[in-house]
Amino acid sequence: MLQRRKTRLMVHDGQDISMTQAMHLSDLLALAGKTLAPAESVFEQAKSSVREIVTKDGRVSGGLIEEHQNAAHGLSWIATYVEALRQMHKWAERLKADGKLGEIENLLLQIGFGEYLAQLRGGIPMSQGEIIRLQDAGADVEALNTPEIDQLITAGTGQGAKTRLVELMQEQVANTTLGATGLDDELEMIREQFRRFAVEKVEPFAHDWHLNDELIPMEIIEELAEMGVFGLTIPEEYGGFGLSKASMVVVSEELSRGYIGVGSLGTRSEIAAELIECGGTDAQKEHWLPKIASAEILPTAVFTEPNTGSDLGSLRARAEKDENGDYKVTGNKTWITHAARTHVMTLLTRTDPNTTDHRGLSMFLAEKTPGTDEEPFPTEGMSGGEIEVLGYRGMKEYELAFDNFHVKGENLLGGEEGQGFKQLMRTFEAARIQTAARAIGVAQSALDVGMQYAQDRKQFGKSLISFPRVANKLAMMAVEIMIARQLTYYSAWQKDHGNRCDLEAGMAKLLGARVAWAAADNGLQIHGGNGFALEYKISRILCDARILNIFEGAAEIQAQVIARRLLS
Repeated sequence: MLQRRKTRLMVHDGQDISMTQAMHLSDLLALAGKTLAPAESVFEQAKSSVREIVTKDGRVSGGLIEEHQNAAHGLSWIATYVEALRQMHKWAERLKADGKLGEIENLLLQIGFGEYLAQLRGGIPMSQGEIIRLQDAGADVEALNTPEIDQLITAGTGQGAKTRLVELMQEQVANTTLGATGLDDELEMIREQFRRFAVEKVEPFAHDWHLNDELIPMEIIEELAEMGVFGLTIPEEYGGFGLSKASMVVVSEELSRGYIGVGSLGTRSEIAAELIECGGTDAQKEHWLPKIASAEILPTAVFTEPNTGSDLGSLRARAEKDENGDYKVTGNKTWITHAARTHVMTLLTRTDPNTTDHRGLSMFLAEKTPGTDEEPFPTEGMSGGEIEVLGYRGMKEYELAFDNFHVKGENLLGGEEGQGFKQLMRTFEAARIQTAARAIGVAQSALDVGMQYAQDRKQFGKSLISFPRVANKLAMMAVEIMIARQLTYYSAWQKDHGNRCDLEAGMAKLLGARVAWAAADNGLQIHGGNGFALEYKISRILCDARILNIFEGAAEIQAQVIARRLLS
């Protein structure tokens, strides 16, 4: 955890740096604001250029987007960076208005703008080996050659600002969040409550759960149920708390900071509840939502099939209606999280055998009996086996096989066939916002353990944190966590205000997943050889972080979705 003690840092020329390296608050805010218009202009250039090459007969062509995938996905990353800078600036403006814009926040803004503007100019890393440059998307970098951008890049990318930020990080009280988040007092109280729970009930045990590949104890689930995690956003009339998506983000972030498995327990309930709330009949809402809210039942999402991956429209598992109006399901599913322990499956299958795309899919609330270690799938008509995985272990992953598995006709979501894909699409905004929040939590966990190790570990007569490249890694973790956090909060705010936010949610998930992986990778690098040892927590955090770029839409699929939305 972050500690109170402070270790002096040395820059490359050996001089001690203890003075503030942040620009003056008012100067920085004004300067950052002046860089937004040039950044937005290169995005508009890129959008216009990409649209031109992917348009055929007056319409954007899916085939041409795939043919020019690098440019289209690059557009998504450019748009994400521009939106991230915009939200960081708005965050700083809110803090200034509230009198909360201090030196730490100023440095986060300064370094964030400097680094992201420099990457917009020189190249954005879409992954470790893929760099998108403005010219690849048909934009002219000349628009970014302004005095204000020059000044911010110089101020934000230099050693001094990062060194000072890490000095201040060492003065932070343990288990707190670095810098003001910009959230209201109620949300901060929720954060503190779940941070305490994670510190006391999760962090001391998570690594053993991971190493032993154990299910998260039911006692944890029961305590989370008492705290309202599973009914957080379910309306009060159905037994939930009726809180905002922003509250869900804060809870997911702090629980995932403790362990991503615990932070993800609520995801299945969130997905199931949103499916039912948006697409269910009144009777289905009254029956299922109170039980989900109280954790009387635990749901799991059963969508993916072998050889389909993100191509949900090509699902082959089928549900045939019998003479009683019920259904028999036959087919295979894979990558089903928490499948054995749960009571109900949100099950996506094909009800129209004459279709080969999404139009023939239906969603069911398929009941099952929770299993045990000895017999994980006791329900007639279904069987399954565990998929052994690198990380994200606390709920386990399974392959499932259905053979005339019985589903009640009344459990067809919404009571109408052929609506399953549309019903699922309505949940993707919330699911991706929640995944972005989990990514922030994992990244914060990597920073926590990386910071502690860098302070404790001595090499060549001094703490690792005194070496500039170690300090720089920690500084960039802190900066990018705040950037991803603000983008995620913004997407949640949009959702809470009834606005379409698939674009914002997609951007938050895209960036958040990359930030989590970078933080975990850098955290392990700080540990050196010890980071490669299973006994160190960072080895688990690295494995957990890796999944974030894959589930809820792989990074490539996410960039594709964002591009299509931008160009539509």
